[in-house]
Amino acid sequence: MSESTIILGIESSCDDTSAAIIQGNKILSNIAANQQIHNDYGGVVPELASRAHQQNIIPVVQKSLVEANIQQNDIAAIGFTRGPGLLGSLLVGTSFAKSLAMSLEVPLIEVNHLQAHILAHFIEDANPVPPKFPFLCLTVSGGHTMIVLVKDYFNMKIIGKTTDDAAGEAFDKIGKIFGLDYPAGPIVDRLAKEGDPNSFKFNKPRLENYDYSFSGVKTSVLYFIQKEIRKNPDFINKNLNNLCASVQKTIIEVLMEKLEKAAEDYGIKEVAIAGGVSANSGLRKAMEENAAKLGWNIYIPKFEYTTDNAAMIAMVAKLKYERGEFSDLSVSATARYDLEEDFYKRS
Repeated sequence: MSESTIILGIESSCDDTSAAIIQGNKILSNIAANQQIHNDYGGVVPELASRAHQQNIIPVVQKSLVEANIQQNDIAAIGFTRGPGLLGSLLVGTSFAKSLAMSLEVPLIEVNHLQAHILAHFIEDANPVPPKFPFLCLTVSGGHTMIVLVKDYFNMKIIGKTTDDAAGEAFDKIGKIFGLDYPAGPIVDRLAKEGDPNSFKFNKPRLENYDYSFSGVKTSVLYFIQKEIRKNPDFINKNLNNLCASVQKTIIEVLMEKLEKAAEDYGIKEVAIAGGVSANSGLRKAMEENAAKLGWNIYIPKFEYTTDNAAMIAMVAKLKYERGEFSDLSVSATARYDLEEDFYKRS
């Protein structure tokens, strides 16, 4: 693969339609269209999401070409999110990628969404330097929470994952209890900066090994709020900042305790975070504190590479292009796509 090779990445796993252009490891454009309609429903409505993707995908791809200052015929390959995600949303991106690849007569490259979050660290401007193998990556978002042992680009092992809610899902559900808009995670983070994280204590799960559970945290908050509201109906409004700070502290402590244990047990000092919740200021601060306390070399991606974005899809597509790993036109979207599946194919 020449450093001048240009690849288009397409991401449509949930409610963001995104397209990006990569040349080498450098992102030339990274465009996303958000779907505000879901705010009215307190969560993503799959049918509405897939319809919005159909409306957004052509303008988003066109804008990515314009911003990168290239033409369609400059594209050497097209990478797309095959899964995991919402099937209706994935079908839109998959169908478009297949059609465009066929019309341009260029290779088609399927990408695992979770793998892309992790490999976003290798985008040229994601970090001052990329992680060194092997490293641990705490991949945490609205739909997934896991600790991944990354031995190579396509040799990854999940050593811990959530048994119920993901951390981002817990933030959103607890935010809903507080009466916050969806998505609540960024709002909780903003309000937490004005609160005292030691104001309230909430239960933390005690699971073996490196697995997570967040449903108990959510239930603990719910019961606490119900009890306090009976005594003072205005309790949430009067204590919102402190509640957000205390919830954020609890969730981050749960995340970091398992990550610290895994790093110690595996003897690894190279530690990264990825996924939408990696944008959380409290989690970033906790990573920095552990770097100083435990001697970790930490890798925290730029904000634009934390949420669902096509730049990370393009990055994985570039790595697969170098290996000649292409998909044929019979490939189909899948709501479930094992993170380790690509490694098994090579074994």
